[in-house]
Amino acid sequence: MKKVVKPEQLKAHFKDGMTVMVGGFLGCGSPHRIIDELIQSGVKDLTIIANDTGFVDKGVGRLVVNGQVKRVIASHIGTNPETGRLMNEGKMEVELVPQGTLVEKIRAGGAGLGAVITPTGVGTIVEEGKNKITLNDVEYLIELPLKADLAILGGTMVDHFGNTFFRGTTKNFNIVMSTAADVVIVEADQLVDIGDINPDNIHTPGVLVDFIIEGGNEQ
Repeated sequence: MKKVVKPEQLKAHFKDGMTVMVGGFLGCGSPHRIIDELIQSGVKDLTIIANDTGFVDKGVGRLVVNGQVKRVIASHIGTNPETGRLMNEGKMEVELVPQGTLVEKIRAGGAGLGAVITPTGVGTIVEEGKNKITLNDVEYLIELPLKADLAILGGTMVDHFGNTFFRGTTKNFNIVMSTAADVVIVEADQLVDIGDINPDNIHTPGVLVDFIIEGGNEQ
């Protein structure tokens, strides 16, 4: 199967009400061109799982501003005032998750685990509605795994099979999200031939990647 597709071909994979994991950290390592396609598609009622909601004019934040997001699961929303406004007005649901817990919940989803336990959040608002367990006199929250219909990732160098190298801090959530979605689309800063990436530098193996588009080098 040919994995490299044109951006406009991605619309067939966008559905109202779907859950989308978006790689990146304040836009660094985010798939900006795929986000463009999501916006142009007009898909709505999305649940977004991401580290943050970016800025009003960059990254995930553009989907929020455009009114396409029903629910956000993230660690940080402070750089996008529109997220806070919609949350406070009851127009968008926001679930704030400690960053380490968030990445573990995604990892658990990709690994097929039933749950993870963590002391983070015990005795705070984070524990509301969650089960707890006590081991060796320490209380832990039982955190359920996260999975998505679609993961969209921003890769630095990607070959035609989907083997992906993420430069520096663009690794962030991209690597773990590639394991936890039904469909994985990678936006390549640089598209190369199979064999051009040193196997030791492959962070996401191509077997996990369904589609690739060429990006705009915005990371």
